[in-house]
Amino acid sequence: MAGERSKLTTNHFYNHQIILCYFLIISQVSIASSNTSNVGVNWGIMASHQLPPEKVVKMLMDNSFTKLKLFEADQNILDALIGSDIEVMIGIPNRFLKEMAQDTSVAASWVEENVTAYSYNGGVNIKYIAVGNEPFLQTYNGTYVEFTLPALINIQRALEEADLKNVKVTVPFNADIYFSPEANPVPSAGDFRPELRDATIEIINFLYSHDSPFTVNIYPFLSLYGNAYFPLDFAFFDGTNKSLRDGNLVYTNVFDANLDTLICAMERYSFLGMKIIVGEVGWPTDGDKNAFQPC
Repeated sequence: MAGERSKLTTNHFYNHQIILCYFLIISQVSIASSNTSNVGVNWGIMASHQLPPEKVVKMLMDNSFTKLKLFEADQNILDALIGSDIEVMIGIPNRFLKEMAQDTSVAASWVEENVTAYSYNGGVNIKYIAVGNEPFLQTYNGTYVEFTLPALINIQRALEEADLKNVKVTVPFNADIYFSPEANPVPSAGDFRPELRDATIEIINFLYSHDSPFTVNIYPFLSLYGNAYFPLDFAFFDGTNKSLRDGNLVYTNVFDANLDTLICAMERYSFLGMKIIVGEVGWPTDGDKNAFQPC
């Protein structure tokens, strides 16, 4: 794939800084690495047996993890992170979007409690605020569409008023917000879903104007579940038996094709040079179809 990937990089990726995060679920912590030497994790708290925050932070530091994404603010976790220097992205759950969109004081209070309170010398190294989590997911039937951008604007305003200009906002989207048409199913034909196109472009434009990243979650195994005839080999990074040709480019795995579809959709609307964070890439563990089996 090295030669093919280098051609892909020179064609589309040269205008974008891509941060790839690969995830392997371990209890409530997911391990991640990027295309740099940095390593990070996703940390969720929806678990029956939560790990002690102090021990998790020590584990992260002992293993040189330098980045962390929290799906929501948790005081015990933030307290445990004080002085760690781990870069943190704090998520705002979808259930808070409507209230934050409608009341600027709610957004300001959230920033004060969860960002400002920890943003002192030697505190928590908060780098991003994730406003919502896949709020445009098709299964939500548009529930959060009208609230996402206003909530994003109010959080941005609250950060500026708190003089937290180094903290950037973002919105983690699911890969289902973009597609290639059936008549031309290749990455270069990528576009945003028609019913969400205007709303998605408004959010990207806001992020772009504030030098904030676009975040997307890509799960190759979902392609298998959505199409019984999807070639299994194409879902893996080392796939070789099935490929997709798009002009002079050859894709040997669905992840590269999926990501380039997004990039082409963004370039279609002149969003060039924007940082793209791949927030989640995962594969199911034991008990699911085509899952990894325990050793």
